[in-house]
Amino acid sequence: MIKLVQVALLVLVAVSGLAVVLVKNPLRQAIVISLYGMLLAVLFLVFQAPDVALSITAVGALALPLMTLLALAKTRGGEE
Repeated sequence: MIKLVQVALLVLVAVSGLAVVLVKNPLRQAIVISLYGMLLAVLFLVFQAPDVALSITAVGALALPLMTLLALAKTRGGEE
């Protein structure tokens, strides 16, 4: 049962990583990258690495998308 969960999560991480690359809109890409970070955190938790899961949650699911959104807001400035 555990192996099935691990394989399913590995497939989900691979698909979401591909989705991050294929999404063209930067705003949607920030959302997809946040989902990718959360899937990675769950994957590390299933593989019994809770310290790495906590780190990837802070960085991959929170900090990276936030920095991406802030960079988009700064560069777009007064366009909208």
